Amino acid sequence: MSKAHSLSLSYRLAVASRVMAAAMGGYALASAATVLLARVWPGPQAQAMLWASMLSFAIYSLVAIWVFMARSATRAWIGVVSVTGVLAALAWLLQSGGAA
Repeated sequence: MSKAHSLSLSYRLAVASRVMAAAMGGYALASAATVLLARVWPGPQAQAMLWASMLSFAIYSLVAIWVFMARSATRAWIGVVSVTGVLAALAWLLQSGGAA
């Protein structure tokens, strides 16, 4: 019996979950980081957006690597979702000046 046939369904689902966390969660985290960095970057707005966009590629790559280094798919999802939420909340607070 080959190794491909011996992999359990739970293992396959865990890998699929990590792939989704890396792809979709990484994109969301990189997007939130881009918005936040563009708001806090010193200098002209166009330059801030350019630098934030360039850094987002590195952030996305690091998130994808981290997702597969995490001990479990659940920890990977919790980490990605929580950091994305914090970054998005900070960007929202800076945009609205803290007012609702």
